[in-house]
Amino acid sequence: MSALPAALSDELAALLGDGWRTDPNERLTYGYDNSRRQALPDAVALPVDAAQVQALVRACRAHRVPVVARGRGTNTTGAAVPVEGGVVVSFERMQRILDIRPGDRCAVVEAGVLNGDLQRALAPHGLFWPPDPTSADFSTIGGNLACNAGGPRAVKYGASRDNVLALVAVTGAGELVRCGSATTKGATGYDLQRLLVGSEGTLALIVEATLKLTPAPAERRALRALYRDVDAAASAVARLMAQPVAPSMLEFMDGDCVRLAREVGGVELPREAGALLLLEADGESETLPHAVEALARAAEGDGLVALDDAADEAARARLWSARKALSPALRTLAAGKLNEDVVVPVSRIPELVTGVQALARESGLPIVTFGHAGNGNLHVNILFEPADTAQVERAHAAMARVFALAIALGGTLSGEHGIGLAKRDFMPQAVDPPTLQLMRQLKAVFDPDGILNPGKLLP
Repeated sequence: MSALPAALSDELAALLGDGWRTDPNERLTYGYDNSRRQALPDAVALPVDAAQVQALVRACRAHRVPVVARGRGTNTTGAAVPVEGGVVVSFERMQRILDIRPGDRCAVVEAGVLNGDLQRALAPHGLFWPPDPTSADFSTIGGNLACNAGGPRAVKYGASRDNVLALVAVTGAGELVRCGSATTKGATGYDLQRLLVGSEGTLALIVEATLKLTPAPAERRALRALYRDVDAAASAVARLMAQPVAPSMLEFMDGDCVRLAREVGGVELPREAGALLLLEADGESETLPHAVEALARAAEGDGLVALDDAADEAARARLWSARKALSPALRTLAAGKLNEDVVVPVSRIPELVTGVQALARESGLPIVTFGHAGNGNLHVNILFEPADTAQVERAHAAMARVFALAIALGGTLSGEHGIGLAKRDFMPQAVDPPTLQLMRQLKAVFDPDGILNPGKLLP
């Protein structure tokens, strides 16, 4: 049975009707996310508008009941898991695209709109919203904003924080606040909308967003560059990012990824290749060939094994086949996987990958690294057998050392996944005490009673 006060349950049942769920089986389906962590909420709320969100937060505050915002549960750090019970607020019924304004290059959406649905609605207008996480087809805009999601296109177009103009949100005090404006310039007080992006539902519940849109490029072309080793690939990344033409994607795969794509995925790749870069350029048909030529020149250099150009969409798909083959190939190595993202300065990528390879040898576990090279944002995948307790312990110990390595190299704990539960206890390594205290003070201002997503982000 739900542990909520009867008065609160009655009040929210009256407010939400069939959007108030207390059945244990229904609650269970809202108790986990893609981190595979799980906890049972006391109830689930399915509001249909901002007024209902505001009312339920005020009611929960009066009873000191935790409130955990949820999109579609694609987060990988446990940020949506209700570890202290309380009410999970799912935004699945708040999925209206309220306005698309091509002249202002903006769209106004509710928090539960799926990224993929928005992109399809924008396509007839010749526009797109740049953040493109792997989960785009089934992750929500609210969730993307909550963890500052990025994706491959972030190297040119930025992550979620760079592509939001204004937010409407409900604080932990139950106040409806409006931050920012539907303009690309603004110098009116504090930049609160950017503060809320990436706060993982610990400061306020985002209910509406005004998003900055970008004209869709007319064409895109892909290049695949294979290198002797990681050092050669990282040097190429530095050259690529130093020249004037910004790639629209710049993805990295280490030597183990290349080997898996070749031996398990069946992709034809030279055996001497120890690292791989996947590049894309986009733009108008008249200028795109010049952009591709500039990227190809920058990709050339010591250690280049092969450079392939995709002249059409079919060829582009073939070049990307190595990346697409990677995830299925990983599943052949082990049943368990820790996948966390870290970010370092681009120039330190070789040291990060070398350090990770040393950890693989020390731990006796396969570790593969790939990700968004143009941002220095790499995904470290530690593979293990879940039934082997010793392997599980070694995997978690190795990941802790990955975090420490990234910080030592001048980087930080996450570029796009966020902190949640997975990295919370490592925050003191990444953030100094005065800054952490300032974060706690901000949390107290937005959420005086600490009811919003307790136990996440801040140690």
